Formats: sequence, structure tokens, C-alpha cells
Amino acid sequence: MMNIKDIKERDFELIDLPDKCPFCHKSISPIPAFGNRREYESLDVFLICPNNNCNRSFVALYIQAVSGRDWEFYEYVTKGEFKMREFNETIKSLSPDFCIIYNQSSFAEQNGLTEICGVGYRKALEYLIKNYALFCFPNDKKEIEDCLLGKCINKFVADFRIKEVAKRAAWLGNDETHYLRKWESKNLEDLKKLIELTIHWIEMEELTKSFVEEMPG
Repeated sequence: MMNIKDIKERDFELIDLPDKCPFCHKSISPIPAFGNRREYESLDVFLICPNNNCNRSFVALYIQAVSGRDWEFYEYVTKGEFKMREFNETIKSLSPDFCIIYNQSSFAEQNGLTEICGVGYRKALEYLIKNYALFCFPNDKKEIEDCLLGKCINKFVADFRIKEVAKRAAWLGNDETHYLRKWESKNLEDLKKLIELTIHWIEMEELTKSFVEEMPG
């Protein structure tokens, strides 16, 4: 716990501090400056990032603990800056729309819109898979564009690793769009991990192809 004073010189004990700066996105132990008690059970705390390359200030919201004196960290009030996901050239050239949609979904998630960002990640996945399928099977453009995502994965994704992780990403993505969830033990983080695995194996497959082509046996 850390003791600070508010603008009226009253002491407060803080339980926990935010562990990440919303601007530089580094793991930190922020420096409390002062607090402003807005309501009976609500306290705004002005914090400073100790990272010398940042030193930005932000506000975190605290709520009153059961003890009546201490204050527990509740959530950020300051939104900070958007942390964009950078993709390598393989993915950017293969599916630029995927990169755009994924980052828009991430922006929604970082701004607390967790009930709709999953739909965006599902859309991003479909663009990635269909663009990848079109790259592999350019003569089947019409069928790839028209078919459902699951069918596209089963028919036009040959690599076993890509097929299996993309299939499961599609399952969780569909859960984000439906009233009832089928995979109740899985969540948004699992969907993102499966998309990351799909990206990884696509990159590895294309990298392998490039070396085989450049160094024929």
C-alpha cells in the first residue's frame, strides 16, 4: 500500500497500483502524485510513468475498500494511446485488409468494447484465410469468395497446422457472433491466440517455400 495526499491534504492508503502505462505500454510501478476524491466511494489518482522515455501522466480510478480508509485499484480512467499490432511483410502483402480489420478490433478491445471486438477479430480471420486461399488457389476465386469460412478452411487450406488452428479460431470466432456460446470454457484471449498461431504457421510455410525455391536440391 502507498500513502498519498489529495488536493485537500487528506491522507489515503492505496491498495495496488496499475502495472502498465497506457501510453508506452511498458510494465511499470507508477509514481502517485495526488488524489482527488470525487464521490464518497470514488477516488481519482494522478500517476506518473517512471519510464524515462515516456514520463507521461495518467489517471486511475480507485474505489473504497471494506476497511473504509484504504482504496483499491479499480480501472484506468485515462485511455492512453492505441497499441497497434505490427505484422511482417508476408502477412501485410498477403492480406492488407486483415491487418486493418485486426487493428480496428484491437482498438475496440483496448477501449473496453469487449462485447463487439470479437466479431471484428472473426471478420479479420476470414479475410486472412480467404486471401491466403486465393493466393494458393487463384483459379478458384469465385468459389473461395462465396463459400463459408469453415468450408474454405477445409477445402483450400492444405497445410495441416494452418488448417487445424484456423478451424478452431473460426469456431471461437463464431461464438463471438452468436447468442449462445458453444465453447464456454474459451474466451477472447483464446481466439486471439489461435489467430496468432494461424499467422505464425502461414509465415512459416511461406518462409519455407522461399528457401526451397531459392536453394533447389
